[in-house]
Amino acid sequence: MTYKMNWDLDSIFPGGSESIELQNKLYLIKEQLVVLASQVDKWNSEKDKPHFKGFSAILDNQEKITFGLSQVRTFVEAIQSADVTDKNSGILFGKIFTLSSSFDTIKIILTKKMVAMTDKDWAVLLSMSEFQPIDFVLQETRTQGKELLNESEEALINTLSIDGFQAWSDHYDTLVATITIPFEETDGTISTLSAGQAYNKMNSDPNKDVRKQLFDNWEAAWAEKAPLFANTLNHLAGFRLANYKAHGVSDFLKRPLEYNRMNKETLDAMWKAVSEHKQSFIDFLNRKAKLMGKEQLDWQDIESPVLVGNAEPQIYPYNKGANFIIENFKKVSPKMSSFAQSAFEKNWIEAENRNGKRPGGYCAELPESKESRIFMTYADSPGEVSTLAHELGHAFHSDVMKELPVLNQQYAMNVAETASTFAEIVVADATVKDAQSKEEKINLLDTKIQNSLAMFLNIHARFIFETNFYAERQNGIVTEAKLSELMDAAQREAYKDSLSSYHPHFWASKLHFFIADVPFYNFPYTFGYLFSLGIYAQYLEDSNGFEDRYIALLKDTASMSTEDLAKKHLHVDLAKQDFWVAGIEVMEKEIQSFLELTDEYLD
Repeated sequence: MTYKMNWDLDSIFPGGSESIELQNKLYLIKEQLVVLASQVDKWNSEKDKPHFKGFSAILDNQEKITFGLSQVRTFVEAIQSADVTDKNSGILFGKIFTLSSSFDTIKIILTKKMVAMTDKDWAVLLSMSEFQPIDFVLQETRTQGKELLNESEEALINTLSIDGFQAWSDHYDTLVATITIPFEETDGTISTLSAGQAYNKMNSDPNKDVRKQLFDNWEAAWAEKAPLFANTLNHLAGFRLANYKAHGVSDFLKRPLEYNRMNKETLDAMWKAVSEHKQSFIDFLNRKAKLMGKEQLDWQDIESPVLVGNAEPQIYPYNKGANFIIENFKKVSPKMSSFAQSAFEKNWIEAENRNGKRPGGYCAELPESKESRIFMTYADSPGEVSTLAHELGHAFHSDVMKELPVLNQQYAMNVAETASTFAEIVVADATVKDAQSKEEKINLLDTKIQNSLAMFLNIHARFIFETNFYAERQNGIVTEAKLSELMDAAQREAYKDSLSSYHPHFWASKLHFFIADVPFYNFPYTFGYLFSLGIYAQYLEDSNGFEDRYIALLKDTASMSTEDLAKKHLHVDLAKQDFWVAGIEVMEKEIQSFLELTDEYLD
């Protein structure tokens, strides 16, 4: 089948950023917030017991507003992502942030009242059949709510965050919209690429001179605006740290761990396993360098294709890639395959390679219409097929949870990467098995291994950088020169000095460092990758009934801790390195296969 490369947004709100229906929706949410604020203000747990009907009504209205805000935010984000020059999107985001801030303040007032309940009354509430399905989230909210300041202070922080926190994240998007990368074609003409286009070409072009030219221009573009990006990053982190301090939090990893519902012991065990098992990945990088006639790879070579013998870069035009995903999803999960096909047919995906789009990719939910939208810039490579599968995995995760209570749909980022990475692994594995020759298999193995390199080396570098940056930021502003120094040092440590050049302005070019909603937007990727390898290993060991087991795991991702999720569905202890090492060993075997296959191509 053939599919469009542009998404359908008019079915959400017709008219783009000037949509009248969107404006009406924003007004409706504002009215709903007024009603909810009144309900919460009047709610008295003593008067509401023993049936707590008032509390139930509040949760019902809270769900409607949660869905509504998510719906409009996804729509506006889609508008801005597809056209970074759209000026209305910034104004719309301002309105959404204001509504979200009001909503957060109302929820804080409700949480304070939940905290004030006696333990006996709280236990009665949780024991009721109406609240038992969401008891984990309710208990989590009450426990964490004990750290809240008084209502007026929390309301002030939320109000200030609109222009003092969220606005800095929004400012980053404004700056990125001004980034363009010049590129000299073979005939001498100069073309201008968007950041997304340049990034894809820089990492996938088989010509080392093209990659070098683009990387040099890429670094220069981000370096030119480094003072602006440094200012933005410093103020984001400064606001976050001040907020932590106001709540008595001195460890800047406390909130990220709470957000991901995981223990420090789990995080430490994961990184220790990664740190102690890097040699195979360094061996892979060294072998790849030799195959390219280099002593060591440069940064822009890491994701470049390995072509030996008569091999040509594997081409997966969009429709071929889409059908390949549908076909291979079906081998593992017919429901996942059917869902993916529906997403293509309903035009949920923006994949066109054109100017004016922001770099990167994502999947965002539309809970009111029970749909998702996927954004990326597709470039016809096996890696892009895996990326598309990754985002479809996110969408499938949301789909299987769409009938659950809203509180049980809000899974953390680490487990959010489970379905996406699992889908990516399924497709990457299939591309290797689909190879028609030894040379083609080498090329596809390289593409598959690149993902593990990203998870174990690149993501580790991001974590090291961000940890060191926050430690520095606690003592004051960190200059752009220092940021680049920290980034360079983190990359050298994570890659064990295996490269001949690095990307010191990576901190400026990577959106994840500038996202206000989620601090430390890095280690959950490595978690999700290894967690998914464990799930995939179970599928390979026993495929009977796997689909039902897999969906059951996904449905539990927002209603228990990460450690309990792993114990219930995978029967493992995440605080022990064994689980993490087992996942790493899966990729070590792939690397060994790559090394053996490429032996004969060495000079």
